[in-house]
Amino acid sequence: MGERGTQPGYYVHVHLVSDATGETLAGIMRAASAQFRMLIPIEHIHVLTRSEKQLEMALDEISAAPGVVMYTMANVAQRKRLVSFCEKHDFPCIDVLGPTLHTLSQYLGTPVSHETGAQHIQDEEYHHRINALNFAMAHDDGLSPERISQADVILLGVSRTSKTPTCVYLANRGIKAANVPIVGKAELQKSLTETTNKPLIVGLTISPRRLVQIRRNRLLSLNEHRPSDYINEAAVRDEIIHAKRLFARHHWPVIDVTRRSIEETSAKIMSLLAAQKNESPGNEH
Repeated sequence: MGERGTQPGYYVHVHLVSDATGETLAGIMRAASAQFRMLIPIEHIHVLTRSEKQLEMALDEISAAPGVVMYTMANVAQRKRLVSFCEKHDFPCIDVLGPTLHTLSQYLGTPVSHETGAQHIQDEEYHHRINALNFAMAHDDGLSPERISQADVILLGVSRTSKTPTCVYLANRGIKAANVPIVGKAELQKSLTETTNKPLIVGLTISPRRLVQIRRNRLLSLNEHRPSDYINEAAVRDEIIHAKRLFARHHWPVIDVTRRSIEETSAKIMSLLAAQKNESPGNEH
């Protein structure tokens, strides 16, 4: 194939056999084909090949249009059947992921899972995290209140209680998190005070002294030096007391973030979410 592949307009049948979407196969095949000038691959796509009947149909098409066979298949028996068929008919047969998985398995000291569509599952998890991140950004600091009920969790707290970074951390775990600031004694939106079990609403609190320190550092980073209730300890203490009373009135769980890292706060929130899920009517035992 290497010598003939340099001839102008050389066509070759390429069969892509996969038990998943075949995207990996198609990408590798096209990248490889690009290295052979004027090579024109004729693609035969055999994706989601998981049953014996589906495999037999793919083998019939390979027989009807002989060429190169490239595959990614988790099922060991079907993989052996395909390789045996190609060897019998002298068709080139390429296990696209095999050498890579073998090398990784040896290096990591752990066997390959042979899970069908594992990459597709990872892709779904990736998109789930991206959607959660987009949600967190769209519902940061009280934005888009009309859609906040779609959140898994809503964080409430006065300014600089780590609401935004905690939401981002949760989003990276696929959790749709929104946050709403408590500003003075302004009324909260009705969608928060009238909610029932979902979304989970969590109050974040912090010691006044620590909050003043955080806020003062924030103002210094902005080159802001004017005196303000924002960093007045008595005013800050009143803010926090008001927030705590609000949380107590609505029976919302409270997390003190004074000595907690973002990871620790997020772990506590995820624990509360799991408990809420277990207590829902559909999960009664």
